[in-house]
Amino acid sequence: MTCHVGKATQDDPPVLHAAIGLTEQIKEASNAAEAERRLPPSVATAMQEAGVFGIVMPRAWGGPELDPLTQIRVIEALAMADGSAGWCAMIGCDSGYVSAFLDQSVARAMYPDRLVATGAAATTTGEARRAPGGYWVKRAVPVRQRLSSFRMGLARLHRRRGRGAARRTTMGYRKRGSAFCTCPNARSWTWYTTGVRGTGSNDLVVRDVFVPEERSFSFQDPELIKRSGPLYAFPYMFISKGPAPALGIARRAIDTLIESAAGKLARRYTVGERVEPASVLRDDVYVQEAVGRAGTLLTSARAHVFDVVGDFWASLVDGRQPSDRQMALFTTLYPHAVGACVEVVQLIYKAEGGTAVYQRGPLDRCLRDILKMNQHVVGTMRTYEMAGRLLLGLEPLRWLVLMADGRALRHLSGNPAGKQIPLQFRCWAV
Repeated sequence: MTCHVGKATQDDPPVLHAAIGLTEQIKEASNAAEAERRLPPSVATAMQEAGVFGIVMPRAWGGPELDPLTQIRVIEALAMADGSAGWCAMIGCDSGYVSAFLDQSVARAMYPDRLVATGAAATTTGEARRAPGGYWVKRAVPVRQRLSSFRMGLARLHRRRGRGAARRTTMGYRKRGSAFCTCPNARSWTWYTTGVRGTGSNDLVVRDVFVPEERSFSFQDPELIKRSGPLYAFPYMFISKGPAPALGIARRAIDTLIESAAGKLARRYTVGERVEPASVLRDDVYVQEAVGRAGTLLTSARAHVFDVVGDFWASLVDGRQPSDRQMALFTTLYPHAVGACVEVVQLIYKAEGGTAVYQRGPLDRCLRDILKMNQHVVGTMRTYEMAGRLLLGLEPLRWLVLMADGRALRHLSGNPAGKQIPLQFRCWAV
């Protein structure tokens, strides 16, 4: 049974209670976040102090090591207040996941404060070349999340082999404020988007950066995972919380219409020679139908997320590898859930009528935010093809970096049942 969104019981962890307690502050700052294209520092600090960005940190470091379903609930609650805040929480808490890919003494030294956020980009726009002790990274590398203390980027690594060249990518970290990063000022911002404007996901540029070997990792390394525990046993578990912001936004949209429909006068029409009697919006049948249908769609999408992630998590806790069927459902988790949330918000937006179009209103923002999330690469229309090929036993189709299928998982876990991928990708960290 799934838990109610935005609610916490006495048995829930303190960070969930704290996140719910921040919702009013986040709502009040949402207009400022839109205008400034980033979370206001007061909100970012409050989220950090509440432990939002540290929810994946291991218990060995004093972190809560929250299970994936509770992570979703924390992020979902924040997204109900503001989609950008939920998105920043979803990305920022990856600190706990990606630090599991480094030698733990190195990772702990990088994260003396386990509450800091980490921003990441998985687009291979940079170029890296091997050097003694590490790599030199050059060309522009976009790295997201302005509020983060660490930023993680991806670059191709070129290595000569005779006349040919084997390509590999390197991904990792840089410390915020390092001299080698060109940080855009207000005049050179690139984050001009329709939705989730408040995330501060601007492009940052690094040039001629030396990346120590110990701060880099490869998703194709058989020894990738350096931390024990089921939460870190599957290298792409961070994707499981991807739908959470969309679930929160869709819930906010429904609640907004329910609240406004109780007091907003409905448009009156002429029936024959008479004018309809005055009524409020909730008396209109189409509004009743929209709320009922939207609620059912959201409940179904949310139940699907909790079912897929819960089943996946149970396998990891038991020490079992997820099956091909579980991997297929995991692959389509984001596009299915976010797509359903898009339908929910559009339905509510239409039912609200003309007043929904103003940017000052919550429904306009809900629509813009949910449509932007639906464009994310993890939600590409080809994910269903990936899942279908996996279920049909065909040669797997993968994202360039993320190898989301059962055979890739077995390869990563040291049992190379599938073929080695000729194009390898490595993550760099500074």
